[in-house]
Amino acid sequence: MPARYALIATLALLAPPAFAQDHEGHGTMAPYMATMVPMMEAMDGMASSSDVDADFLLMMIPHHQSAIDMARVELEHGDDPATQEMARKIINAQEHEIAEMRAMLSRLGVEAPD
Repeated sequence: MPARYALIATLALLAPPAFAQDHEGHGTMAPYMATMVPMMEAMDGMASSSDVDADFLLMMIPHHQSAIDMARVELEHGDDPATQEMARKIINAQEHEIAEMRAMLSRLGVEAPD
């Protein structure tokens, strides 16, 4: 399974030049795509806990962190107030859910990633 994640990460790195060009030829999606690389690296190097529930939580934490990182890119570069408000909501919700998942992992006796 890790090879599949490596392939996805490679495709994510190759995707910005192919798919992220706006009408002026700028890669507007590149900063968003870059937020996914740490997520894929974290997931690729993750060892199974041998508990399907814990593994779900372990995989979701970097996924949620990637959403937070992407929302921060929006706050830094975006200019639409409604979209920026959505980014703030995503950050708040995902941070709360990561905290919940960490608590659930602790309850399951599994160490959460940093």
